[in-house]
Amino acid sequence: MRIALPLLSLTTTLVFGHGITQAQQTDRFAWAITDVQPGGSNWSFLRKLNLQTGEYSAVLLDGSNSSLAVYDAVSKKPMEAPLSDARFGTTVNAAFGTGVAAMAFDKKTNRLYYTPMLFDQLRYIDLKTMKVYFVTEKGFTGKPIKNADQGNIVTRMVIATDGYGYALTNDATQLIRFSTGKSLAAEDLGAIVDDPANNGVSIHNSCSSFGGDMIADNEGNLFVISARNHVFKINPSTKVATHLGMINGLPEGFTVNGAAVNAENKIIVSSALRTDYFTVDHHNWTASPYTLSNTSWNSSDLANGNVLTTTEKNNNTVDFVNRNPAPNSGDGRISLFPNPVTNNQFIMQFSQLKAGNYSLQVTDVMGRNVVLQNINISGDNHAQVVKLDPASARGIYLIKVTDGTKGEVFATKIVLQ
Repeated sequence: MRIALPLLSLTTTLVFGHGITQAQQTDRFAWAITDVQPGGSNWSFLRKLNLQTGEYSAVLLDGSNSSLAVYDAVSKKPMEAPLSDARFGTTVNAAFGTGVAAMAFDKKTNRLYYTPMLFDQLRYIDLKTMKVYFVTEKGFTGKPIKNADQGNIVTRMVIATDGYGYALTNDATQLIRFSTGKSLAAEDLGAIVDDPANNGVSIHNSCSSFGGDMIADNEGNLFVISARNHVFKINPSTKVATHLGMINGLPEGFTVNGAAVNAENKIIVSSALRTDYFTVDHHNWTASPYTLSNTSWNSSDLANGNVLTTTEKNNNTVDFVNRNPAPNSGDGRISLFPNPVTNNQFIMQFSQLKAGNYSLQVTDVMGRNVVLQNINISGDNHAQVVKLDPASARGIYLIKVTDGTKGEVFATKIVLQ
C-alpha cells in the first residue's frame, strides 16, 4: 500500500545530542520549523520554542529567501555561483529551499544541521552568526532524484551521544552517519533490519512507518517516532529496529512530525497537520496535552540538545524490552536476529533462561570454530552482540548454545550474506 499522507505531512525531524544523565539535560527550548502563517505548510521559517513557558519566538531565519547570502562549508567563503536544479531551479539557493523535515542540533558546535526535503545536500546554520553553510562537495544520500513514493526522502535526523549525526530515509533503506565540526564526511550505513519479534510491523512500511522524527537516548540508541505514531528503537551498531508500540492518547488526525526531549525527560511532539502539542512519557508511550502560551504553530520539525535518559544499563550487552520470541527461538528462551546476517554481526537474546554460564559456538560447514565465547546470564532478559570476522566466507553457519554441563540448549543456522 502506498503512503496516504500528503508529502509535507510526513515531515519530521531531528534532534538531540550530547548528554549522559538527566542532570545534563539543560536545554529549556527547542528549535522549530514552521510556516510564516499559522496553519501553513511552507516549512521554511526557523523559530524557537521555550519549553518551560510554551512561548514561540518570532521568525529567526527566513529560509525561503533566495537572496540571503550562503556560504561554502569547506572554504567558509560566500558562494558566488548560484545553484540550479532541473526541477526546482534557483529555489534550492534558499536556505530551506523545498522545505525542511529533518534537522538536528549539535550543542558542541552550536549548529543546526539539516537537509532540504527534495534537494540532496547537507547544510547547517551557525547559530552564533546565523550564517548558513552548504556542503557542496557531494550529495548527502547519493540519490538526488527523490522517488514519487517519497521513500528516499530524509525525514529523520539526530545527533547521538557518540558525537555523530544520524539521518534516516522514509523507507529506512539508508541510515546516513555524518561527522560534525571541521570534517563533514557522510557515510551510508545501509538499510535498517526489522527485529523478527515486530509481529509484522516493519520500519520499511509506508503506511505505518514513514515520516516522523528521531531522537537519541543516553545509551546510544535512536528512537524513530513515525508520522503514524509508531515507535521503533534502533541500535545503530546492529541496525536492528525493534517496534515498541504506538503512542496512546493522541487525537485522531495527529501525525508526529517533530520531537524533542524537555528538561523533565519527556518527549514534546508537534504535528505538521495540527496546532496542538503533547508530551509523551517513554515508559508507557502515553501522550498528555502540552499548552502553548501564545500563537500555536504546526511544525514539521523540532530539535534541541537533550537526549532521552532511559533505564538500560551500558555493559557491553544490549538490553531489550519484553517482547514475543522470534520464530526461530525454540521454546522462546533464546532467539537471534537478524538472519540473514548482513554486517558480520548478530544479536543473541536470552529470555527467562536459568542464571549461569553458557557457551556460544559458531562453526562453519566444515565444522571449524568461527566464534567460541562464554556468556554469563544473570537476569530474565539478556542480549549479546556476536561479531564475526569480516573475512568470514559468505554462507551457512551453525549456532549452538550449551550450558555448564555441556548440555545443548539451543541450535540453529544463520546465513551470512
